[in-house]
Amino acid sequence: MQLKGKNVLITGAAVRVGRAMAKAVAAAGAVTLIHYSTSISEAKSLQSELAEANRQTHLLQADLSKPDAVNAVIDRALEFGPLFGLVNSAAIFEDRTLANTDMDSWRRHLDINLTAPFLLSQAFWSACKKTGAEGRIVNILDWRALHPGPDHLPYTISKAALAALTQSLAAAMAPQITVNGIAFGAILPPKNNDDISGIIKKVPAGRWATLQEVGETLIFLLAGPSFITGEIIYMDGGRHLV
Repeated sequence: MQLKGKNVLITGAAVRVGRAMAKAVAAAGAVTLIHYSTSISEAKSLQSELAEANRQTHLLQADLSKPDAVNAVIDRALEFGPLFGLVNSAAIFEDRTLANTDMDSWRRHLDINLTAPFLLSQAFWSACKKTGAEGRIVNILDWRALHPGPDHLPYTISKAALAALTQSLAAAMAPQITVNGIAFGAILPPKNNDDISGIIKKVPAGRWATLQEVGETLIFLLAGPSFITGEIIYMDGGRHLV
């Protein structure tokens, strides 16, 4: 119960890794604010699941591709009490190369993967400044962000920019708010039916991460030492080393 009674907002929390992080934060005692865009049934099922475990949650719907909708999220979240944590997890991940990246795809990735975390963090910081409260921000990255290649071009660039933003915000928001990132590797297989047999061969750890490990890493940054800021933790089984 390391976060008992503290409000934590997680974007993209209804499905996949976001859902696992929401469960971990709730298990740590936090009041979990579950943001979703279109996954309403998944968000409601998560809320029901956590309610059965006597965990307090609230649902927040917003299309993070629209700046006006993003700007309203923190105000709505504050209706449930002061925010302690913000986890910028929502993202889109399209298989685009240099040849087939058009402006629509480019803008979508930057809007959701970069601009939305910036606007949410800015509003969160403003709210904390008004009350003098301390806070934590965790940005969800990808090992690709720190080792860019030609694949998934707009996604990789948006996450690389988010890594830079993480460090800039850490300097700008210190000492009141810590800002850190987690760069994930092989966490969950993709939703499509692509051949994934070659993925683990490139991971020194030789396996997929567990969702428990995902939760443990997040809780460390939300509830651990406040002297850690501006850091990006690779949670990729050593994938970035090869």
